[in-house]
Amino acid sequence: MSENKQLLIVYHSQSGSTTRMAEAVETGARHPDIDNVEVRRLDALAAGVEDLLWADGLILGTPENFGYMSGALKHFLDQVYYPCQDKVSGMPYALFVRAGNDGSGAIKSIQRIVSGLNLKQVHEPILMCGDFDEQQLQDCEELGMLLAAGLEAGVF
Repeated sequence: MSENKQLLIVYHSQSGSTTRMAEAVETGARHPDIDNVEVRRLDALAAGVEDLLWADGLILGTPENFGYMSGALKHFLDQVYYPCQDKVSGMPYALFVRAGNDGSGAIKSIQRIVSGLNLKQVHEPILMCGDFDEQQLQDCEELGMLLAAGLEAGVF
């Protein structure tokens, strides 16, 4: 039996759409075939330094607000940046965005910040634009499963 790993899902939602995406990510991460990964899903305003230091992998989720990430997710990243900077280097991460526009500003802003933490992107961002899309919810579930399975197998 392999050593237990921890996956942290940090997200923010105002309308509920990003929450639905986060729930799908969590469902995938808790797949019954994945035994040795503990999953913690937290709102960005509730998550902090201790949570990130606990984790072996990270999935971030945000709505696009004014072409940028949500203020709540930015607050989380501001809070953890300096205390965690030298402690999370190489940690695998992935990202999902619910966008009204093209989502590129939100994605780029998050990628810029996490590159300073030296996190390793292990999957292309999941971007849901326009009408709510059940297929993209399935993509979110697969993202959670991929990260959890990769942590369990020692791939990341």
